Amino acid sequence: MFGDKDTKINHIMTKSREYSIPLLAGVVLAVLWANLWPDSYHDFIHTELLFGLDFHFIVNDVFMVFFFGIAGAEIVRSVLPGGTLNPLKKAVSSLVATAGGIVGPVAVFFALNALTGSPDYIRGWAVPTATDIALAWLVARMIFGAKHPAVSFLLLLAVADDAVGLLIIAVFYPDPLFPVQPLWLLLVLAGVGVAFILRKAGAGSCWAYIIGGGLPVWIGMYNAHLHPALALVFIVPFLAYRPVKKSGSRKKKQQMLLDDFENKVGPIVDFGLIVFGISNAGVAFSEVSSLTWIVLTALLLGKTSGVFLFGSLSRLLGFPLPVGMKAKDLFVTGLVSAIGLTVALFVSGVAFLDPALQGAAKMGALFSAGAALVAIVAGRLLKINRRE
Repeated sequence: MFGDKDTKINHIMTKSREYSIPLLAGVVLAVLWANLWPDSYHDFIHTELLFGLDFHFIVNDVFMVFFFGIAGAEIVRSVLPGGTLNPLKKAVSSLVATAGGIVGPVAVFFALNALTGSPDYIRGWAVPTATDIALAWLVARMIFGAKHPAVSFLLLLAVADDAVGLLIIAVFYPDPLFPVQPLWLLLVLAGVGVAFILRKAGAGSCWAYIIGGGLPVWIGMYNAHLHPALALVFIVPFLAYRPVKKSGSRKKKQQMLLDDFENKVGPIVDFGLIVFGISNAGVAFSEVSSLTWIVLTALLLGKTSGVFLFGSLSRLLGFPLPVGMKAKDLFVTGLVSAIGLTVALFVSGVAFLDPALQGAAKMGALFSAGAALVAIVAGRLLKINRRE
């Protein structure tokens, strides 16, 4: 049985104070380590730990599955009856803003590169399209509070943004040694099918869904040479509450299954974010060039303006922002989405083969963490109303 105490525990991992210390400590540690003892840092990141898998793989391809799963759970909650993105018409504005958060940075990147860049920089156009979901989520909760509709709006935007980013990598930056294998996507469909069957059977353990449905999805995405971090995003919707008229007891179990998932997986994410920071933020302050500033400006200016303009456009098209979200909230959300950091670091790594260009692009991605401070200051100046 789940009581009031368990209901409160459900959302422990979503409070900013739970994220701030592990995540930011990991980022700071990685930056210091990579600059003071670079050889030691890179040796550690790529040292085999379990079953021949290195630290970087375990964090980015396994641990992040659970993080995106928790993020997906928050999105599912927001689109259920009573949620900030319900009815689904309200979610459209976030997806339209996502498009702006991609088009805007790309436009700014090409414009700046034509003015001050180089033809060698062209392959980096996708770097500023990314949003770091972990840090952006943290900053959004610091600015808006846990229950502000802007948080769910940003979360959906960030997950959709990263999904598009993974697609961009697959289409525009394919690894010639590991081309996409679409046949493996049948296993993804099979995993979703298993989750559907478990739901119909009324399975009451979230681990049944994680293992029975999530594992096949992960294997399918990995072998298709698509990043498997989003594996549980396909499974989490099956954990959501749905009215069941035949049995009140089954209805209770279905209603609480999403809570069970957050209770069990939340602590893993809470404390694991330090290794996420260590694994992804280790960039040396050595390769700063005009490419660095192009990437940074494309993130700050392109993301903010793109999200704000497209989000505003969605209202004119008949898709309003969530109730309680104003124009100033949308603007600050755009600033928060400019935090590219880790996902942008990943795109930088596949976009450039030249170590100098790769390092310069990564520095721009790292500096984009400064958008957090800009967004916090903007939130104070615009007197954003926090909702806890």
